[in-house]
Amino acid sequence: MMLCRNRLKQIVTATLLAGALTFASTAYSQDSRMAGNISDSKIRNIDGVAAVVNTGFVTRKEIDDRIAALQKQGAKLPDTSSLRQLVLDRLIIEKIQLQNAEQEGIVVANKELDKIIGDIASKNNLSYAEFKTKILATGITFERYRETLREDIVVTRYRERSIEAKIKISDAEIDNFITDRMRAMAGGGALRSAPPEKGAPEEIDVAQIFIPVDAGAGASAQAEAKKQAEVLLRDAKGDMDFLQLGAAAAKANPKIKFQDLGYRSPDRLPQLFYEAIRNTGSGQVAGAVVKSPAGYHVLKVLDRRAISAAPTQQATTQEPISATPQNIPITQTMARHILLKNRAGLTDQDAERRLQGYRDQARAKTADFGELAKKYSEDGSAPNGGNLGWMSPGDLVPEFEQAMNRLQIGEVSNPVKSEFGWHLIQVLERREAQLTVEKQREFARASIRERKFEQAYQDWVRELRDTATVKILNVDDSASAAPR
Repeated sequence: MMLCRNRLKQIVTATLLAGALTFASTAYSQDSRMAGNISDSKIRNIDGVAAVVNTGFVTRKEIDDRIAALQKQGAKLPDTSSLRQLVLDRLIIEKIQLQNAEQEGIVVANKELDKIIGDIASKNNLSYAEFKTKILATGITFERYRETLREDIVVTRYRERSIEAKIKISDAEIDNFITDRMRAMAGGGALRSAPPEKGAPEEIDVAQIFIPVDAGAGASAQAEAKKQAEVLLRDAKGDMDFLQLGAAAAKANPKIKFQDLGYRSPDRLPQLFYEAIRNTGSGQVAGAVVKSPAGYHVLKVLDRRAISAAPTQQATTQEPISATPQNIPITQTMARHILLKNRAGLTDQDAERRLQGYRDQARAKTADFGELAKKYSEDGSAPNGGNLGWMSPGDLVPEFEQAMNRLQIGEVSNPVKSEFGWHLIQVLERREAQLTVEKQREFARASIRERKFEQAYQDWVRELRDTATVKILNVDDSASAAPR
């Protein structure tokens, strides 16, 4: 059983946070005041408005700014008309969320905002003034950055408050989750229901492994995502358990989502999904990868049952799984690392060569690993000599964990590449521990919540859009285009 949080990802993300927010401030720049009432002067200048959203609006310039930011990032984008529509749709949803958050009284006071910015600066080993200088160097004003960050926080809090209220997790769901995972680890089969009679109403339990890819991604990104999906489909058709395959894929790449949609009648399944699994039996994988606007999906029918049918044991001879909660013995590792992050201007060859130099110094004992980490590691653990603390199985990305597990105590690895960049790893100590029942339930609750959150979020966004008053005026022209 894995722990529910990826500690290495959290540590590395802390160092990337300011950069991500800086990008957000340019990619998502917009005038927060537009979420309020429309002034008379702006109404008179209706040619500059792309869409009216309740009591606010989205301007053509906002669309231009968003597209310019995407182009600045070097992203391969679809044709202009499709791109402008996609960007407008996103801006409309953002506008609705800001308006609703304001109505519910969700605010971020200046004092709190200053503290958040101070924390971001501190995590990047910068003073407030130094961080402000870095923001200004991106070409935007610090005031614009503050307001964009404030809006991001407000929307996030509104989103979490709204969706959390829709997510209910029972003790029985947690118990079933743990039992299913124990059965999968033991190689047992999942519970199956009595199949529905031919033509009778049914519910279908579908699981998916989802490889997201932006609609604006170029052909190479689309091809790579499709290739990943096809590899997973091939593995799913083999002997590998779908639950384990999904968990491993999500662990290897956090962008990949593994989700059990639960029992649904056909009309509550996405039409693309139902068409793909219409004739797929229980325990079988869909014959082909499903392409949607959001990415690529590998589907498996976990079960089909008559509506309201209760699950029964597939085989009475199957060895029962103990219902008594038990601690699981695990080995924890204390390690430290030096990280060179993925970034423009640093090739894989350069990163690997630099780390090989540090490795040789550490192995020859001409330099201390911890001092090298303090000096060269581009990670939040650098001030502590790269020490990541005690880590349990599942805390780390697979490439890192696999390399670390092969090391003896005191041994330094060869350079290892992960989604975060290139690492040099040294194991300091190992110890035997136990994954407690409480931790197992914590992991189960987090996994169930993540699965439900994704579906609840999609339903929530559709509900927001459907209940808002939106009028599209002009999405095709840029702000500089002459009025029609």
